[in-house]
Amino acid sequence: MQERRLSRLAFSTLFAVTLATALGNLGLVTVLPAIGRALRIPDALVACIFSLSALAWAVTSPLWARVSDRRGRKPMMLVGLCGFIASMAGCGLVVLAGLHGLASALPLFLAFTVVRCSYGLFGSAAGTAAQAYVADHSHGHARVRALSALAGALSLGTIVGPTIAPFLVLPPFGLAGPMFGFALMGVVLLILVALALRADRPILAAGAPAIPQSGLWRDPLLRTLLLQGLVVASAQAINTYTLGFAIIDVSRLPAIEAQKLIGIALSIGAAASLVAQLGVVNVLKPSPIAMLRWGAAMVVIGNVVALGGGGHGALFAGYAIASFGYGLARPGFSSLLSLALGAERQGAAAGAVSMIAGASITLPPIIAVACYQLWWGAPFFLAASSCAIVFLSAVRTTPLFPVSD
Repeated sequence: MQERRLSRLAFSTLFAVTLATALGNLGLVTVLPAIGRALRIPDALVACIFSLSALAWAVTSPLWARVSDRRGRKPMMLVGLCGFIASMAGCGLVVLAGLHGLASALPLFLAFTVVRCSYGLFGSAAGTAAQAYVADHSHGHARVRALSALAGALSLGTIVGPTIAPFLVLPPFGLAGPMFGFALMGVVLLILVALALRADRPILAAGAPAIPQSGLWRDPLLRTLLLQGLVVASAQAINTYTLGFAIIDVSRLPAIEAQKLIGIALSIGAAASLVAQLGVVNVLKPSPIAMLRWGAAMVVIGNVVALGGGGHGALFAGYAIASFGYGLARPGFSSLLSLALGAERQGAAAGAVSMIAGASITLPPIIAVACYQLWWGAPFFLAASSCAIVFLSAVRTTPLFPVSD
């Protein structure tokens, strides 16, 4: 089989798709609390909107991975972008209807949930296909660098999205403006992918039996790796979704005044992840297992700093250290899984990584917030202890494959 390499144009296109979808999603997260208050939707129901969408993402990611094996990665990226565009535009229309008093809170909540879940159902096709496309066209440490760079695009999106979203709240759309802006951005990306990305060959020929993804979980070594990835992703969700509460309580500022501190902390954390993913991986070229091991160790250190510091400065520092660790551990996990599997199972690997990403933001944040009500340090303890287990487990893990350029 002739080796397929990842061109700069193809990778730039995949990076842009990953960046834009992260930018849009985090931008929506930024304005959603204000939208909920404006539409008189209770805060708890606002949180449920994203949890249900994440659940839909986790369920459908393996399904889209199997379809991409048969149809190719590029068509699935187009499907995912169409889901992104439809979801953003639909959410914008729901918000616009609410702002004009065309519906009450409950119908608006139901409509927003359905439209947002459409992104979880169809948008997951793009992220899964992008990772699989990279894996299909790279090998060894080149694949590690490319997957880390895609993770860096997600981190960059978490910085840029919340920054630009407030500036898109413009007349005549008001709070619906960011969603229409992100939908327009999705249209541009759809055209870019259609024109710039070369069509790829399906992994499975027509009529060939599908490769069951459940086999990944039946293999003891792969199951251990998948559980490590799930724990790390869940710990990051715990830290991210409870950080704001901790900053408000530790700083003793009103919620509105503390919002600036929360935004600064999240931006610092995203920048730390970006340094790990685009800097450390390219310069030091650590092996994937080293990324997982020492990334988990940095998460432990960061959460211990946050737990023992006693002020919002310690929260900032601890979250930055932990985010640096996540920036190493999560690409390390995805690279390990990808390199452990053959070319015909890259769709399954990408589907598993995407499923874990969705599953990590369903129940873990809810559990962490509930524990936070009992003790403010509980989320930091949960994240630190769980990643300590990952570190100890990864230290005993023997890589399943050699890694070379």
